[in-house]
Amino acid sequence: MSQILLLLLLFTYGNASNKKDIIPVSTTYSYLALGDSYTIGEMVTPAENFPNQVVATMKSEDYNFKPARITAKTGWTTDELENGITAANDIEPIPTNYDFVTLLIGVNNQYRGRSVASYRTEFEELLKKAIIYAGNRASRVVVLSIPDWGVTPFAEGRDRAKIAREIDVYNAANKEIALQYNVYYIDITPWTREAATDNNLLASDGLHPSGKEYKRWAEQLKLFFKTKI
Repeated sequence: MSQILLLLLLFTYGNASNKKDIIPVSTTYSYLALGDSYTIGEMVTPAENFPNQVVATMKSEDYNFKPARITAKTGWTTDELENGITAANDIEPIPTNYDFVTLLIGVNNQYRGRSVASYRTEFEELLKKAIIYAGNRASRVVVLSIPDWGVTPFAEGRDRAKIAREIDVYNAANKEIALQYNVYYIDITPWTREAATDNNLLASDGLHPSGKEYKRWAEQLKLFFKTKI
């Protein structure tokens, strides 16, 4: 009888060990992207915007990611993104346990001639929310700098140098706040200025980035995401 019991125990333990080896515990990651047209991907397919590209490239490397949740709309300023977040919460509450959150906002504040002082205040409040949505883990939040639309054909006839200076002031503000809250910062602005001599970096409207440009942002985010997994 003792031999039969021993064989049963060995058989059971062996099967459990094999199952443990064959079926590893999987982790599913989540990502929230907050922003405006640069986040939603105006004039490109959904698959080409940078949030969806980063998820796709992470999945291609065998990281299990849920589809990105994107709260963004073309034309949004900081206060409009704030209102958009409130509206999104009314429809489907935004969880506070995202593994990663990105924030890219401000170009429309600059375009409409709003003050940098008001931008600083509103951007800081948005960043605080982003950190909350990342489970109060500032180390899982990424701020991307504002692209320079002044180099694009859309800006023809405008003061391109003035646009660049204003974008730089806005970016100095969002970078200072990002560093204050210990979140990761990616300066994509120099890349967007390459569109002055490379139309392939622009979508068909001559204003917004192309999928090729978004891919560069996604690659940088991928590298950062991988350091946290």
